[in-house]
Amino acid sequence: MIKFLDLKAINDSFEPDLSLAIKRVLDSGWYLLGNEVEAFELEYSKFIGTKHCIGVANGLDALRLILKAYIEMGIMKEGDEIIVPANTYIATILAITDNRLKPVLVEPNINTYNIDPFKIEEKINEHTKGIMIVHLYGQNSMHSEIQRLVTKYNLQLIEDNAQSSGCFYGSQRTGALGHAAGHSFYPGKNLGALGDGGAVTTNNDELANVIRSLANYGSSKKYFNDYQGINSRLDEIQAAILQVKLKRLDIDNQHRYEIAKYYCKNIINSDIILPVQKDFFNVDFFSGNNRVFNQSHVWHLFVIRHNQRDKLQKYLNDKGIQTIIHYPVPSHKQLAYKEWNKLSFPITEKTHNEVLSLPINHLIKIEDCKMIINNLNTYNK
Repeated sequence: MIKFLDLKAINDSFEPDLSLAIKRVLDSGWYLLGNEVEAFELEYSKFIGTKHCIGVANGLDALRLILKAYIEMGIMKEGDEIIVPANTYIATILAITDNRLKPVLVEPNINTYNIDPFKIEEKINEHTKGIMIVHLYGQNSMHSEIQRLVTKYNLQLIEDNAQSSGCFYGSQRTGALGHAAGHSFYPGKNLGALGDGGAVTTNNDELANVIRSLANYGSSKKYFNDYQGINSRLDEIQAAILQVKLKRLDIDNQHRYEIAKYYCKNIINSDIILPVQKDFFNVDFFSGNNRVFNQSHVWHLFVIRHNQRDKLQKYLNDKGIQTIIHYPVPSHKQLAYKEWNKLSFPITEKTHNEVLSLPINHLIKIEDCKMIINNLNTYNK
């Protein structure tokens, strides 16, 4: 069986450094809000290119805390609207409704699966306070049209960077493009912990201070609470693990690119729709002694489409190839948002009915890719 993602093998590839990092934390006797979290926050903010990084418990909390902080700062209030892609994992939308803000769904571009920049302005009104873009599957979703709208209407630009650590837009990394960004370090991400973890990055000093306080029970001084906060903290062990993995992230993302390029070149079944190929490399630079590339897609997922996706998935599973559907049901069709169930977003619904994610990671072998490609090319419905 070719696994969709072999996390044990991936984590083994970081040994002995992971075990040494964990032992360092155990030996320290300090497990929350210590030196490891501080060190990771400094390293990750430098990596992303922002002044601040605040470690939190998970990616959903990162987005929740950004919006909660804006409310505390008087920039947003209950009932304000946030524009968000209809085609995203539900966590993006949960962060908005959890703060009693109103998500305004916008269809994606059918080729990129990211929010269509040219369908946003028609949804803007006097209640609109922000745009939350999602760099879905690892591909940058920022666009000059989005920046124009943010400037024209004085909106907050929030990035859901959960799937795109290391991605670029021009010379900047995603996560440093907007006013704030939420990051996820869920184990399966390109930069994954050994449990839940997340972060917020921003250049706004006040926002960073409010978020840091909100994530710690609303307290910046022990037993003194300025806000009605929550408990959402990155722990020392996860921070130590992430420091180890961050050093290799650009190199690992480059390998993902090579695998994606190989898939795109060799999958020739005309019934399979491949990711749109474009200039994923812009400029190159050096990370340590290694030449790496400025990528606008870091290939967290390699997503194909097929009009009989479920049959194709069963066929591949019977051949010993594990695939996953990201995601089978769009947010507006979920029971959690039953008030939206009669809404129609045809492009979003089409993609959710057709997408299928193939195995991709920085350890997958070309021999396994060849087997996957051969079975895809010989498949006929």
